[in-house]
Amino acid sequence: MVGMEHLGSSYSGDIKNDRLEGEGKYTFSTGTIYQGQMKDGMFHGCGSLYFPSGSKCTAKWENGRIKTRDYTFSDGLEFKEHGWRYCTAEDRRFYTEACHGLQPAGRSFLTEGVVACEIPPGCYDTGDGFYNPETHVVSDHEGNFLRNADENEHQWNIKLCRKGWDEFIGYRQELVNRK
Repeated sequence: MVGMEHLGSSYSGDIKNDRLEGEGKYTFSTGTIYQGQMKDGMFHGCGSLYFPSGSKCTAKWENGRIKTRDYTFSDGLEFKEHGWRYCTAEDRRFYTEACHGLQPAGRSFLTEGVVACEIPPGCYDTGDGFYNPETHVVSDHEGNFLRNADENEHQWNIKLCRKGWDEFIGYRQELVNRK
């Protein structure tokens, strides 16, 4: 297709009226692969996204939007829309901890992986890489570009992700007087 090489993506599959139409395989510049049905240049029908991390999303698409989906993480954990049991408000354990038990005190997991990676100063750990709030860029663990974060992801990252520095919060009387 014209212009795909400029984006670093590629497509192999059916084409109709110069549009991606029918069965095909679209490879994004990030390494993510979509394999499935296309209509008028959009994901449409049954198809799967295969992510470089090893995760997979199999979905029913309609005009480029997901209607129903099954998501499987790289460790085999299947996401459930209802009845999800991992890292909930009531139980903050990771899947690994739920399957293999908690670590001794002081050796808790900080991430789903057994060893938490070192976060570059000024950045946040997004799980798939590091977020730099000054540039709004998420890079993988090797420093390769993954994506530009929009304002929603920016706010989520700075509110909820592990950060690469410590902050002194000072003395807090309300914590001392708890009973």
